[in-house]
Amino acid sequence: MTVTFNHTIIAAKDRNESARFFRELLELPEAPSWGPFTNIQLSDGVLLQFAEPPVEIQMQHYAFLIDDEQFDRTYQRLCDRGIVHWADPQMRRPGEINDEHGGRGVYFKDPAGHAIELITRPYL
Repeated sequence: MTVTFNHTIIAAKDRNESARFFRELLELPEAPSWGPFTNIQLSDGVLLQFAEPPVEIQMQHYAFLIDDEQFDRTYQRLCDRGIVHWADPQMRRPGEINDEHGGRGVYFKDPAGHAIELITRPYL
């Protein structure tokens, strides 16, 4: 069997709010949820499980590879909702996108404060 990424748990202040944020922003359908998890599933089958840990949430970085058309739609939603975004991970270029690695990219934070990156071309 080859190695593939199956799922991860993303710490959330409100698991339903975080899952809804990602579903709406990335145009993802609802997925079955259970126990302490609110789930969404990416088109490649990877499961994102949102949970509310009993500890302070530490910022993590999550990057999503999307096509150019979805980038346009998603970026428009970021702007329409007034979501602060940057062209760089150091957050020094607010309100911009980048054109690095032969594609486009943008950084912003989710409701729990995680750093989210959207890119249209993989780095490697």
